[in-house]
Amino acid sequence: MSERIRILYYALWVAHPVLQTVIAVAMFRRGQHRAFKYFFAYVVVQILSFAVVFPTYLYYFSACFYVSWFSTAISVALGFQVIHEAFLDVFRPFHTLRDLGTVLFKWAGLVMLLVAGVVSVSTNSSDTAPWVQAILTAQRCVRIIQVGMVLFLLAFARYLGVSRRQHSFGIALGFGTFAMVELALIASWAGNHLGNIAMNLINMGVYNATLLIWLGYTIAKSPARDAGSTLLRPQRWEQSLSDIHHPLPADSLIPMFEGMVDRALSRTQPAPSLPPENEGAAAAARATVVPMSSLSISGLVDRLGSKR
Repeated sequence: MSERIRILYYALWVAHPVLQTVIAVAMFRRGQHRAFKYFFAYVVVQILSFAVVFPTYLYYFSACFYVSWFSTAISVALGFQVIHEAFLDVFRPFHTLRDLGTVLFKWAGLVMLLVAGVVSVSTNSSDTAPWVQAILTAQRCVRIIQVGMVLFLLAFARYLGVSRRQHSFGIALGFGTFAMVELALIASWAGNHLGNIAMNLINMGVYNATLLIWLGYTIAKSPARDAGSTLLRPQRWEQSLSDIHHPLPADSLIPMFEGMVDRALSRTQPAPSLPPENEGAAAAARATVVPMSSLSISGLVDRLGSKR
């Protein structure tokens, strides 16, 4: 590595904690650390990781390998939680959809851990330790989820009433942009189209751009959610999921009609006096009367008609 590249490498690296500190201070002053606690924790952990990894890289290079991979594992776990947090903020008005998304995220995390464990056990590479391979696999799984989250927001933001100036959208946009570039760099590096130095420089430069995106969204005022007619579609999704979760009984109308008929018949009125010649017919009609609660609607109409 030449001297100019080394200076550029250090400059890009040192810019990380500087921008992250500004983001953390801005979030704390605006009270955003309460709404996005996992994102705030992610930023703070990144600052602390630099405070440990950078001196280790300069003075204890042999220990830097383990320290850096340990911090990467923590960042992967927090990055997954941050995407879940942004998802919950997007679906905040829709409780059923939010609960479904939480279940899906839990299953995605479980599958990610299983894939990472299988890859770490089945790897036969002598250059990479199994636990390093597991962290790499989990990191790539999280990057794919982050890209999917951004694509989802870009496609369904207007249906959910989410403005592209909201903080949750900015968090997902930053992670998704960095994830797409990082996955492309890994593919280029695996195909021997890109060297280690170039990949690291591009990766750090894109991460600085991501930090600038987050800083802009942190400083900018988040607009209110759109509660217009565009939310009719997710409301239908919400209602459909609620109906599936709490189905109504198939015969729920029958007891209601029976109760109405019983209440109507319970209001007895004095019968008018009849001529002597009609008393026998009236007695025969009363003898044929049955409880109305057991009659169908059609039978009720026929009997009422027979009395006229």
